[in-house]
Amino acid sequence: MKKLTAYIKSVLGIELEIQPLDNSMLNKLPMYLREGYRWHKAILAGRTCLLAELKNANDFGVAQIEKHFEQAKTTFNLPIIAVFSKMEAYNRKRLIERRVAFILPDKQLYIPEFFIDLKEYGKAVKKETKTLTPTAQQIFLLHILDRNQNKLLEQKTFKELAVLLKTNPMAITRAAENLKQHELIDVIGDKEKFIRFNLDRHQLWHETLNRNLLINPVLKQVYVDEKPSGYFMLHSNASALPEYSDMNPSRQEFYAIDKNDFYELQRKNGLVNTNNHEGRYCLEVWKYNPELLNEMALPDSSVVDPLSLYLSLKDNHDERIEMALEQIIDKTIW
Repeated sequence: MKKLTAYIKSVLGIELEIQPLDNSMLNKLPMYLREGYRWHKAILAGRTCLLAELKNANDFGVAQIEKHFEQAKTTFNLPIIAVFSKMEAYNRKRLIERRVAFILPDKQLYIPEFFIDLKEYGKAVKKETKTLTPTAQQIFLLHILDRNQNKLLEQKTFKELAVLLKTNPMAITRAAENLKQHELIDVIGDKEKFIRFNLDRHQLWHETLNRNLLINPVLKQVYVDEKPSGYFMLHSNASALPEYSDMNPSRQEFYAIDKNDFYELQRKNGLVNTNNHEGRYCLEVWKYNPELLNEMALPDSSVVDPLSLYLSLKDNHDERIEMALEQIIDKTIW
């Protein structure tokens, strides 16, 4: 709190009077609010308010904090101001969008009820993505597909997840930040970090669909006259739908290929008569490795996983495909 009072003095030129909230007031709060925050009573610019400092930074969730503060404000009829020691720029943006007052000493002071909005300048703001990144989506889909919890992603450290997904720990860190940014997970732990999904698999799936967070895994389609030799590829698109639905096989053969493999084939001139219109085989170039989810969730399958298949075709308005996709979701999610 010394850092907080010094910050208020430096930016507003006024003294902040702070004292711990007395037990008579503290006991009016439910247990989870008493245990989740350190509460102080303060006088700022002649107005009484309450300061709430989150005890565990890993419990941070914008929607949750908003709900907690609404309850505390109803209880005390006083402005509630969150106090943080550190916070990402995109989370500050989300708090401002919800008009949640907060103070981040030496960084930002946002109290809409007091008409105060001050922040530092000259530092790069972390870009907020509107959708899941490819690696974040792989983690998300594996969790949904792992109905029997054989992989137990929530029990694996970031390093173990990196091995599982055949990537590096930094990629997992960025994916976790992306999932947390969209309030799908919490990150638990200090030295060794773990992810915790905050909804059950049915709710997670529909939440991400309703918010348009999931990406189409297909980057582009390319037609060729011959299948690339030396590459195992999974059936995709209409060639995969018969595996999960009553739809009949299509005449056109579709295969999914990881973008890195595709570009390697291009460099080696390993594609015969590539074009964007027609060919014996249609290669769907994927943003993430289509085989990886199958290895972990559907090891004996020759087609892409059902949820990625759904996402690759959900904007297709062919009535037969729409019916097939409904069957996929009924079998996979429910």
